[in-house]
Amino acid sequence: MEGNYTVLNRLTNGIFKENPIFKLALSMCPAVAVTNNIRNGVLLGLAVLFVQVASNCTVSLLRRVIHERIRIPAYIIIIATWVSVIDMVLAAYVPAVYKEVALYVKLIVVFAIIISRLEVFACRNKLWPSFWDGVGMGVGFLFALVMVGFVRELLGSGTVWGYEIVPFRPFFFWSLPPAGFFAIGLLMALFIWVEKKFEAWQQKRKEVRP
Repeated sequence: MEGNYTVLNRLTNGIFKENPIFKLALSMCPAVAVTNNIRNGVLLGLAVLFVQVASNCTVSLLRRVIHERIRIPAYIIIIATWVSVIDMVLAAYVPAVYKEVALYVKLIVVFAIIISRLEVFACRNKLWPSFWDGVGMGVGFLFALVMVGFVRELLGSGTVWGYEIVPFRPFFFWSLPPAGFFAIGLLMALFIWVEKKFEAWQQKRKEVRP
C-alpha cells in the first residue's frame, strides 16, 4: 500500500473518491445534527480533522507495538486522548459556539470514519502517508459539513455565516433536524452526478488522445 502513496492521491481520496459523508455515508448523525448553519459545521469539521490527523499519526507510529487482539480498544483510547485535547481547546477559545456542538465533539471518540481509517490505513502505513490520509479524510468531512450547513442556513434562515442574505426566512423547514437528511441526500446525489460527469469527460479525453 505504501508504494501507491502520493500526497495528491491521499488528499483527493478523502475529499472525492471516499468522501466520508457523500460517498461512504459514515458519521451521518453529527452531519445531520449540527449543520443547521455553516459555523457549527466548520467547528465540528475542524475538530474531526484534528483528531483524524493526530490519531492517524499516533497509530502509525505505534503500529508495531499495538497487539492485534487489542487494536480496537487501543484505537479508542488514542482517539479519546486527542478528543479531550480538542474539546478543552474549543471550550477555552470559542465557548459560545462550542456550547452548540459540545456533545458531538465528545462523540468524535466513536465516529466510524476515524476508527475505520485507523484500521484500514494508519495501522498499515508509515507516518507521512498516514498524515496525509488523515488530512484528506478530515478535509473531506469538513467539506461535506460546510456544504450541508451552507444549504440549510441559506434556505432555512436566509443567512450565510450569520450574515443576512435574504431579509426573511425562505423555508423554515431547512432549519429543522429532519431537513439534514434531505440536504445530505440531495448533495450526495449532486456529488455523485458531478463525479460521473467528470469521469466520463476524462474517459472521452483518453479516447480522442492520439
